[in-house]
Amino acid sequence: MDLSVVIPLYNEEESLKELNDWIVRVMQSNHFSYEIVYVDDGSGDSSWKVIEDMSAGNPAIKGIRFRRNYGKSAALDEGFKAAKGDVVITMDADLQDSPEEIPELYRMISEDGYDIVSGWKKKRHDPITKTIPSKFYNWTTRRLSGIKLHDFNCGLKAYKLEVVKSIEVYGEMHRYIPVIARWAGYRNVGEKVVQHQKRKYGVTKFGIDRFIKGYLDLLSITFVSKFGQRPMHLFGTFGSLTFFAGFVIAAYLTYTKFFGHDYTRMTDRPLFYFGLLAMILGTQLFMTGFIADLISRNSTTNKTYQIKSKLNVKSEKED
Repeated sequence: MDLSVVIPLYNEEESLKELNDWIVRVMQSNHFSYEIVYVDDGSGDSSWKVIEDMSAGNPAIKGIRFRRNYGKSAALDEGFKAAKGDVVITMDADLQDSPEEIPELYRMISEDGYDIVSGWKKKRHDPITKTIPSKFYNWTTRRLSGIKLHDFNCGLKAYKLEVVKSIEVYGEMHRYIPVIARWAGYRNVGEKVVQHQKRKYGVTKFGIDRFIKGYLDLLSITFVSKFGQRPMHLFGTFGSLTFFAGFVIAAYLTYTKFFGHDYTRMTDRPLFYFGLLAMILGTQLFMTGFIADLISRNSTTNKTYQIKSKLNVKSEKED
């Protein structure tokens, strides 16, 4: 199979039929073998009914339905597990991503050899309250991750199948899939300017809080990518330095007490408490790193989403 198109959605009943017809036209005109995997993230409208109707008329259309809303990352993670095409395309369900971009994205993966190709909405049809924070957010992500992409949050991306099978997307980490993939060893990341269309139906599902969560997630993924397998390197280093500083203070106070003719009680000197605090904090940091190291070496990940329904798709959870 050439292509798997994974589409996470939440309350997008109005746009689904139009989006699906558009994707099918592009697939047929380019003679692709394909599947379209819709992941209904606990929608409260009739989105699932629309998916059922579309699936009945086209066996290439598949669906996964969550019992409740888990978020975009969970939907993408489950869609990746179900995908079977050589190239996996992700896009949003709100018609702001154009399916006309799919053939070129497919070519860049299959012929140019990219592991990931990320869309760049160079000209955006969004209010300034979204565009300016987005630019600052992308600039910060580039600086911290070292990946030279202009639009990390663009939903339109293409992946080699082996990439999506090798990564895990959780929490709100869908914004940082290129960072996660690079951490997994896939470093050939490309970018393509894509068309961004005005929202035709409904309203955006993301508020201003996504920028706050985005930065917290960025700090998390940066820490995990650098120290996830070796937390002792971080906590142990800071702990050792802090404890050493406290030890030096204690040694200095001891020397002045016995050899410096200082008759002031050590507990009356504020420096004594700084040294004591430093040694306690140093010990705690060191032990935190030691325990985290043990956990990282012995823990296994086991996430299970409560899936209500599936259409024409067999998940690894059913094996």
